[in-house]
Amino acid sequence: MLSLTCKTAIKAVIYLSGKQGEKASIKEIADQINASEHTIGKTLQLLVKHKIINSLKGPTGGFFIDEAQQQQPIYNIVETIEGKGIFKECGLGLSKCSECRPCPIHNEYKVARELIEKIFREKQVKDLCNTVTNGLAFLMD
Repeated sequence: MLSLTCKTAIKAVIYLSGKQGEKASIKEIADQINASEHTIGKTLQLLVKHKIINSLKGPTGGFFIDEAQQQQPIYNIVETIEGKGIFKECGLGLSKCSECRPCPIHNEYKVARELIEKIFREKQVKDLCNTVTNGLAFLMD
């Protein structure tokens, strides 16, 4: 359902949240979440543009997240990367899938899609960060 870019964005934001306001470079983030620097760079620029995270330029610059941003739902990241329609799409990618003209997995996929959307709307960045900080979850294999 989520693209690799979106998954990378979520992991990057969670990593930044764990830094508690300290700045991190593209290289550091890429190393810590096992992603390419190119992908991280482009993704972080988009997140900054949408005020999901912050950045400062210069020799002491980097990317960081403030307290208010830590309280935003993960949904904000998903919507920024994937667009608003991500939780309305057909599970098989059909453009005309609907209640009246369903694909073979329409009903089951609709339930799963709604559950995932609910999780992303309810879970805040800090919630996911806390599980990583406490060693209960991980950002890399």
